[in-house]
Amino acid sequence: MVAHHFLLLCFIFFCLSDVILQIQSVGVGINYGQIANNLPSPSRVAVLLESISISRVKLYDADPNVLRDFSNKNVEFIIGLGNEYLLNMTDAVKAQAWIQQQVQPYIGQTNITCITVGNEVLTGNDTVLMSYLLPAMQSIYAALSNLGLNKQVIVTSAHSVGILANSFPPSSGTFRSDLAQYIQPILNFHSMIKSPFLINAYPFFAYEDNPGQVSLEYVLFEPNPGTTDPNTNLHYDNMLYAQIDAVYSAIKAMGHTDIEVLISETGWPSKGDPDEAGATLDNARAYNGNLLERIRKNETTPGKPSVPINVFVFALFNEDLKPGPTSERNYGLYYPNGTPVYNIGLEGYLPQLTSSSSARSEIMDFFILSLLNIITVDTKREESTASFSDPQVPEEDNTTTTLYALHTSIF
Repeated sequence: MVAHHFLLLCFIFFCLSDVILQIQSVGVGINYGQIANNLPSPSRVAVLLESISISRVKLYDADPNVLRDFSNKNVEFIIGLGNEYLLNMTDAVKAQAWIQQQVQPYIGQTNITCITVGNEVLTGNDTVLMSYLLPAMQSIYAALSNLGLNKQVIVTSAHSVGILANSFPPSSGTFRSDLAQYIQPILNFHSMIKSPFLINAYPFFAYEDNPGQVSLEYVLFEPNPGTTDPNTNLHYDNMLYAQIDAVYSAIKAMGHTDIEVLISETGWPSKGDPDEAGATLDNARAYNGNLLERIRKNETTPGKPSVPINVFVFALFNEDLKPGPTSERNYGLYYPNGTPVYNIGLEGYLPQLTSSSSARSEIMDFFILSLLNIITVDTKREESTASFSDPQVPEEDNTTTTLYALHTSIF
């Protein structure tokens, strides 16, 4: 009977381990925005992210509270340097001071791997700010180099997909001609320092702007006829992959084939205003759920079959203070209290945010305690039965010790 219980435990453990490993294998990051007044503390967020095995996080600043509370965690951070700092960062002395104050104190304990200098600068209307972007990136890189951190921390910037003049067919992707004077030297810089080109891509916006012409199934990764690039004969069954390949084509048109494209933001709102077509909970669930499933399968784009798709989902939480339409406040996978907005397969491992233990430990504790309860009941039943039969030498029951040892070895 003891062997029976142990085999049952092993079966439960291996089934559970398989599920956890599947979640861990998802090569996806999350955007951790904080434009809200009701978010949990960073230390509690660390528990949440550990519970769903997310190990890549993108910030929009260099919040010392976050960086401190994520020390010694298995999490890679992209930190942000806001647009409001670009002018100052063109000054080498100020850039050096920023790195020394915002990065150096934490990098020994917190895994900071990238700095995004500015966000969607080139699709704004401030041409002066645009002119600051590359010098600021160069100053930050020089400051990292001076401190011997340039191999550990890469430098880049995040751009809207709106920098494209043409995105279809993907093989004809080109950047806007009015932005070429900024993009060309930025690409040269990326090539020199071997850093990725970041794009914020939202198929939602394409559908919202033209729901009568854009197929909802095409943007949601649902079954659909798709479209074929007439120049390459490559078939696309979703818009995001087409956008990624269009960016690669635009980069190639400017003379570079050695720069990786990383999707720094993509997502879908679960709620919107009446005039925001497609902003529904069901569509958000479909978009993010289907995206995670494709990444779990290690899919690549048709145009880059050997390059893994690198994506940061927007966003971790709904942010109640974000300006703009209702959709802007409803991109989160989670409500601020830590409950999922919708089910995409991650919430099953979500611990209570007040808990300091990991979700895997909590899950295993639950199964072990449940199994011990079953064993206790079965043992009592056996003892009761044995009292009416021939006496036997009792077999030593090491089940509890075995369970404890297995739990300890795992956690």
